[in-house]
Amino acid sequence: MLGGYLQYGLLVALAIALLVAAATDWRRRQIDNWLNLAIALAAPLFWWASGLSLWPEVALQLGVGVAAFAVFAAMFAMKWMGGGDVKLLTALALWIEPEWFLRLLIVMALAGGVLTLVLGAWHVTRRQRDRLAIPYGVAIATAGLWVLGTHYLPAAQSALVG
Repeated sequence: MLGGYLQYGLLVALAIALLVAAATDWRRRQIDNWLNLAIALAAPLFWWASGLSLWPEVALQLGVGVAAFAVFAAMFAMKWMGGGDVKLLTALALWIEPEWFLRLLIVMALAGGVLTLVLGAWHVTRRQRDRLAIPYGVAIATAGLWVLGTHYLPAAQSALVG
């Protein structure tokens, strides 16, 4: 039962961290390293509270994290993505099951597209000539919250009740 409460509390903490990441990226176009590090360092506690085995479950989470970092670091090198976005996605990859991480990426892309269209239209309407900076952490956080709300939190709540 304690594991259920801890798992639920960690998921709530992750949701709060995602809201903070979205807010700071919106305001400053920056996601703080301490926040990404806290998310990543809390993942092993979440694995333990969720009852994941070292092999293959934890190994798979680590593998997805390494793969996510490699792909998104390449995107950063091509200036397609910010460094904070890479670190946030890598940290989230440590938490979220591979199948659901792929769903997160799809929702992130859709939310990011909508965000880009809205901010682009706002930018054009105001006739601004400077480079448009999209706070993609908002799209990442939106997708992360969607995954938490549809997959993880209902499962954690049912573990507490039953």
